[in-house]
Amino acid sequence: MSKFRKQHMTIEWHDLLNEESDVPAIKASLKEKATLVGRVGLMMLSVGTGAWRVRASMNKIARGLGIVCNADIGLLSIAYTCVENGETYTNAISINTTGVNTDKLDVLEFFSDNFSERSDKYSVEQFHSILDKIQSMSGNYKAVNLALASALACCAFTFLLGGGPVEMALAFCGAGVGQFVRKKLIERHITLLANVACAVASSCCTYVILIKLAEMIFGIPEVHQSGYICSMLFVIPGFPLITGVIDLAKLDLRSGLERITYAVLIILAATLTGWLTAFTFRISPGDFPELSIDPVLKPLFIMVASFCGVYGFSFLFNSKRKMAVTAGIIGMLANTLRIELTEYTDIPISAAAFIGALFAGLLASAIKAKIGYPRITLTVPSIVIMVPGMFLYKGIYYLGLNDITSGSIWLTKALLIISALPLGLITARIITDRNFRKSS
Repeated sequence: MSKFRKQHMTIEWHDLLNEESDVPAIKASLKEKATLVGRVGLMMLSVGTGAWRVRASMNKIARGLGIVCNADIGLLSIAYTCVENGETYTNAISINTTGVNTDKLDVLEFFSDNFSERSDKYSVEQFHSILDKIQSMSGNYKAVNLALASALACCAFTFLLGGGPVEMALAFCGAGVGQFVRKKLIERHITLLANVACAVASSCCTYVILIKLAEMIFGIPEVHQSGYICSMLFVIPGFPLITGVIDLAKLDLRSGLERITYAVLIILAATLTGWLTAFTFRISPGDFPELSIDPVLKPLFIMVASFCGVYGFSFLFNSKRKMAVTAGIIGMLANTLRIELTEYTDIPISAAAFIGALFAGLLASAIKAKIGYPRITLTVPSIVIMVPGMFLYKGIYYLGLNDITSGSIWLTKALLIISALPLGLITARIITDRNFRKSS
């Protein structure tokens, strides 16, 4: 068997430095300064944030070093030029894959925000050693913890979509198994589409096997089979969808289009796998049996489910518990507002999604001023639960059956909501962030 060779080679940053260079970073050569700018940008890119925030961090490092930086940023690569006293240094660097890591994002933002105060005290070598430690940060949670978090989130999601105790329990099991499989495949560096397909197949098969056993042993009616969709919603790529549209709004077209394409690939892999599973087991995504809930208690149940959903999804983004709780509170209030608007007013679902996201963005900005977490670590997890994963799946499902009319209706609903969510965050950011609302 031939030895596995990495397709994307690792950059040895320390090898690019002068061996005996211990002068303060602000007095280093342009090439050495540029390595810091590029590495911070690349690390920010690796944690899933958008081009605007990546560029902002690179600019903070460049200003702290007394140089000018101009960067072209994509999903996996950065081409940038640094300028100092008429001298230029251009580099193109890339990462092998992307993901979401809000904890590391928080640490990198702290590093960038405080860099200028230390640029005349630490050498470039010392800064790279600090970045080595940040880069080597492991995930906060093991596969079992992430499986339980995914199970909790999808269980809550099931209730919010109208499912009852049977669907919630089975979605809990299916999502837990699917996320466990996905995490193990990611640890083994299995390529994106393969790990998504295997995770979705595992979650759907677990749901179907359990519902079939429940039908035989307990006489559970077949109507509960439709909940299998909820067991696979943990793979819906809310983060790249939302950051992609935000990048488009800031005219970072390359990054925005690449992020949306990345998200579409995951959605297609997940929905087609779910469709094949449904076709194999002869099940379909029907409506849930109507629940009988006291109207007084229903908003309370929605709030609890919304909190649990956002809290669970935040774990999948590697948020620390305090950050996950904060995002959960924001998502609880924003999602409850969205659902109440759709139930008790004539507002279209996309407009309600916009209002919910706007509220989440404004609330996160207020909390940021008190706690200091980056907005994106609170806003995006808090509205991921609003991403219409079921609508996307139903659209692909009906298209697969050549029911173009039904498929188009569901996909149109999904696209309107997906467009409204980032627009709500963008509006909130424009209102509260002077730098963001400027074009330069």
